[in-house]
Amino acid sequence: MQTESIKAFGTESPIADLKEIAIARRSVMPTDVAIDILYCGVCHSDLHTARNDWGGSEYPVVPGHEIVGRVINIGSQVTKVKVGDLVGVGCMVDSCRTCESCQQDLEQYCLTGHTGTYNDPDPHLGTQTYGGYSEKVVVDEHFVLRVPENLDPAAVAPLLCAGITTWSPLKHWNVKEGSKVAVIGLGGLGHMAIKLAKGLGASVTLFSRTPEKSGDAKVLGADEVIISTDKAQMKSVRGKFDLIIDTVPYVHDVNPYISTLAISGTLVLVGYLGGLEPVLNTVPMILGRKSVSASVIGGIAETQEMLDFCSEHGIVSDIEMIKMQDINEAYERMLKSDVKYRFVIDMASLKG
Repeated sequence: MQTESIKAFGTESPIADLKEIAIARRSVMPTDVAIDILYCGVCHSDLHTARNDWGGSEYPVVPGHEIVGRVINIGSQVTKVKVGDLVGVGCMVDSCRTCESCQQDLEQYCLTGHTGTYNDPDPHLGTQTYGGYSEKVVVDEHFVLRVPENLDPAAVAPLLCAGITTWSPLKHWNVKEGSKVAVIGLGGLGHMAIKLAKGLGASVTLFSRTPEKSGDAKVLGADEVIISTDKAQMKSVRGKFDLIIDTVPYVHDVNPYISTLAISGTLVLVGYLGGLEPVLNTVPMILGRKSVSASVIGGIAETQEMLDFCSEHGIVSDIEMIKMQDINEAYERMLKSDVKYRFVIDMASLKG
């Protein structure tokens, strides 16, 4: 298979900074789309993979799965997009497309495992996949998304991970006009959960440990802010919420939130990978048919649905633009939650 060497930013080890490196991209095959990357969002998963926090990272790591760019070439069988279209690529670049999950447009739950946009085995080149911290990407058209031209393309990039990660549970649990939704944590995921739930017509509450975030949350669309360390405030919302989206990315106690669920309500974890501590208390769950669940990104059809919804309602992520060369500093700032609410890389800084 023919390949092309392009510029990217990646790391050679879990303790090394990201720097400019050369990677190989395959030449366009019949169903492929080649995309000139304009913007790439910066996700916590990028940092965790670069530093091997979850184990299993294969180096060099080139992160980035919130990609927006323009189509520059298409294969002979491509019908979904044309050269010049504004498009996106999210967290997946392939799946088996034949299993029960894939047949239901749930490629994210592919029974043989979907291929992640970065740091997954590349079925074409025999290496690992490389992400959007690069000049261009080549992706099968099935995994290419149409980006609405009426939205700021840089601010669209985080929708492809943070947006769909919160949209998918909102849709799965049938959030609609009049639903009562709470969001735990105000960060990249949390701020999108507020915007999307509000766009769907829900009453939205933020749970936070930080009173100073109240003003920001209400600007984003929250109707109420509950300080989770205030027992009186927590008691005031007991039995209220149909759905709670928990975006907190570290070990924390979910038990205090269970009592705030309505009968048959669900708390869904989208931000944390790992064991729950302390032990989950099932008493309020049993007495109220309440559930603790979890969710990941959405499938391709669902992601396109979200982008079209955002186009209709003018919803994008709140971002801070950075140059590619500032990524290591951005990682350190992310660890301190020093961003409102998502970094996005202007990829022109890599190409110049």
